[in-house]
Amino acid sequence: MSKLILLIGTNGQLGKELQQSLSTYANVISVARPTVDLAQPDTVCNLIREKQPQIIINAAAYTAVDKAESEPELAKAINTIAPQILAQEAKKQQAFLIHISTDYVFDGNSCRPYQETDKTNPLSIYGQTKLAGEEAIRETYTHHLILRTAWVYGTFGKSNFVKTMLRLGREREEIRVVADQIGSPTWATDIAESITKLIPLLNSEIAGTYHYTNSGVASWYDFAVAIFEEAQELGFPLKVQRIVPITTSEYPTPARRPAYSVLACAKITETLGNHAPHWRQRLRKMLKELVVS
Repeated sequence: MSKLILLIGTNGQLGKELQQSLSTYANVISVARPTVDLAQPDTVCNLIREKQPQIIINAAAYTAVDKAESEPELAKAINTIAPQILAQEAKKQQAFLIHISTDYVFDGNSCRPYQETDKTNPLSIYGQTKLAGEEAIRETYTHHLILRTAWVYGTFGKSNFVKTMLRLGREREEIRVVADQIGSPTWATDIAESITKLIPLLNSEIAGTYHYTNSGVASWYDFAVAIFEEAQELGFPLKVQRIVPITTSEYPTPARRPAYSVLACAKITETLGNHAPHWRQRLRKMLKELVVS
């Protein structure tokens, strides 16, 4: 008999992808707000106690990085307190907990890809609350898998970087994009499929923290240029003529972001037995899906 999986956060771009990739598993319960609100712990506890899943996947989070600076308590409730409660309930049920985290737990001062064991030092409220959520899980329950990822975009996302660039590309002739922040653009579909491949492997030996992104690195400027090159080739209606590289200081935001947040993914590569595809290849595939849809 297949294990019962509880997927939390199916309104988000990763949650929707997980809903699709987990469809091969017969017993999946998918929930999102208002059924389960991570800011209201009772809704989480009651559902887990009622359904008694063997695997809990938390794809929900407070991800409005800049808004978190003015809503720290809400960000803490969703990103820190809720994961601790999930870990407590998972422990009571002896369920395995998979939790999604972020590259923003690092400060970006490194000059090499971040290992899972590297020192964390988040610069923003968002990063701080996500790190605190990780730590709460580790302190509460050993049977967990924390998956850090970065620069996520997807077909289902409403305001991810790719869709924002496509919208601006239809509206403006010139777009200014930050060129001194470096990371790895990552397609939500690939994250979801990797999590799905991990499920049959879950045991006490595989528990711990992992990094997963698409391979290759880029600045936001590089990413934007690639989006428009690929979109133009696919026939997207674009007005944009110039993409201008700017510095972080020229585009001030409420939250500070790491200048370099490339994640080392050797650990999950070894676990799954395959390398993550290159970000440019996956961008092309995602844009082709948008054309079809």
